[in-house]
Amino acid sequence: MLKGVLPLLLLRLVGDAEDYGYSLVLRLHERGLSDLTEGTVYPALSRLESRALLGSRLVPSASGPARKYYELTPTGAEELARGAAAWAFLAGTVHDILSPAMARRSQR
Repeated sequence: MLKGVLPLLLLRLVGDAEDYGYSLVLRLHERGLSDLTEGTVYPALSRLESRALLGSRLVPSASGPARKYYELTPTGAEELARGAAAWAFLAGTVHDILSPAMARRSQR
C-alpha cells in the first residue's frame, strides 16, 4: 500500500519545502516510515520528475557531489490536490467499512 501512496507523500513534502532525495528519505523516516529505503524513494522521485510533477536543479555541496533538489511544478500541485482528495475519500471509506467490524470484535 505504501508504494502506491509514496508519490503523493513525496509531492506533499516537496510542496512544503524544496528538498533533495536523501533528506526526503530522512523526513519520511521521522514521520514513522522507517522501512522506506533510498532504493524506493529515488525511483519514485525520478518517475515524478519524468511526469513533470517535480522539477529539479543541481546545487553544489561542500560535503560531496552536487545535490539534486526537487521542487513542485504547477502540474504537480494540481496532482497533489487531486491525489489528496482521492486519498481522503478512500481513507474515509475504508475507515467506515472497517469500523463496524472493529467495534464488533472489541465487544466480544
